[in-house]
Amino acid sequence: MNNTFFPSCIHLAEWAMRTCDRLAPHGIGIALVMAAMACIVTPSMAAPATQTSPVLLAEVAADRSVQLTAIDSNTGAMALFTSTIGPALGLKDAANILGAKGLSATVAKELGIAELSQSAHELMAALAAWQLADSIRRASDETLAASITAGTPSTARQEWMNAGSRLPSLAELIRLLTEQSPPDLAQSESQTNRTALLLAAHRVTFEAHQEALTAWWSLREWKDRVRQARGLARLCGTWQWTIHNHRQHQEQKTVISFPPAGQTAPNVPLPVETVILGDSVYLRWENGTYVQEDSLLLVREGLKEATRIEGSFVNNTGGWGPITAKRTADCRP
Repeated sequence: MNNTFFPSCIHLAEWAMRTCDRLAPHGIGIALVMAAMACIVTPSMAAPATQTSPVLLAEVAADRSVQLTAIDSNTGAMALFTSTIGPALGLKDAANILGAKGLSATVAKELGIAELSQSAHELMAALAAWQLADSIRRASDETLAASITAGTPSTARQEWMNAGSRLPSLAELIRLLTEQSPPDLAQSESQTNRTALLLAAHRVTFEAHQEALTAWWSLREWKDRVRQARGLARLCGTWQWTIHNHRQHQEQKTVISFPPAGQTAPNVPLPVETVILGDSVYLRWENGTYVQEDSLLLVREGLKEATRIEGSFVNNTGGWGPITAKRTADCRP
């Protein structure tokens, strides 16, 4: 999908979701939302869609084998990720931000650069181990000796791979590689060593694939985590909540406190699911068999941060109605 086209679609979708309730009386709210969603899901005619799938991991590990074999430090790994591997795996946004220069400490913290860098290093170490193990696993009897000679990593590369990955079988594979005697493969002892080497290569291939998959998803979902953290920061604080249940013709007032992201307060009920996109907030509450879903909007006043919430709720007992809330206290760690 066209990279310049896609962000505008997102902004249109967010704007439509924020304004559809206000425009609904005029009969155009649903049309706006449908147009925005069509903008997102319909490929641009200007450029073909970019492949973004973890299925590409195996292909990249094979196609970039020469470059992966040369890595022996975090610096080299990050340079290869930002220039080649990241874009090839559909992780261009993560690659671009990690390659950016001059980010302030505040911005780096808000964007989770430290966590993002760690995921990138884990991905690169996993791909390097995957490539190493796969070269041994796929070698024939005639080419195994050459593969062992070419694949045995240097001391610096061994240290980098062990430090950057969490593969239980990697150390064993490296040990077996350094202890192999290629000219004696016909002897029974060497044949036993060869079998152990191939088994270790299979284990490392499997483990590296799993770790690369985990790191890929972490990098892929990076922007979602940043958006969610920003949203939770806006919601954090104490709110005076007013709920009107149309089914029971009752109004209930309560105080709800949302803690900072990553923190929980004892004996304070919190939603089991919170999704924040722009000014739109979705909350799901569960208590035994009772389930309630809130669809809310953070209401701004000019350029100031939202101090009011408006929206509605529906529950599994047939209750439904409007919700209004007013901030009574700011966020407190």
